[in-house]
Amino acid sequence: HVQLVESGGGSVQAGGSLRLSCVASESTYATRCMGWFRQTPGKEREGVAWIDGFGTATYADSVKGRFTISQDNGRKNLYLEMNDLKVEDTATYFCAANPDPATIEIQWSYLYWGQGTQVTVS
Repeated sequence: HVQLVESGGGSVQAGGSLRLSCVASESTYATRCMGWFRQTPGKEREGVAWIDGFGTATYADSVKGRFTISQDNGRKNLYLEMNDLKVEDTATYFCAANPDPATIEIQWSYLYWGQGTQVTVS
C-alpha cells in the first residue's frame, strides 16, 4: 500500500508562486504514473498535471505554461511548481499514483491518493 503525503500549500496573492511537494512511501509499479488533481467545494475534482515513468509531462489547458510537474529521488518525490497563480487556482490539491500510463489522465485509474493540501489565491 503506497502512502502519499502532500505539502507546500498556502495562501498567496494573484501572480505569486507556490511549490507543492508529494512524497511517496515507495516507488513501485503502482507509482509508474503520478498526477496532481484539484477540487473546490461544490465542483468535481479535475486533473491538473500528469507525469509518466519516462518523465513525460502533460497539463490541463487551464494551467499550461504556468505549472510544471516534476519528479526526483527515484520518482518518490513529486512536485508541482505553480507560477502566475490566479484566483481560480484556489483549491485543495491532491497527488495520486496510477500504474497504467494508458489511463494517465483518468481519475478512476489512480489507486492511491494523498490527503490534499490547500492552495488559496486572493
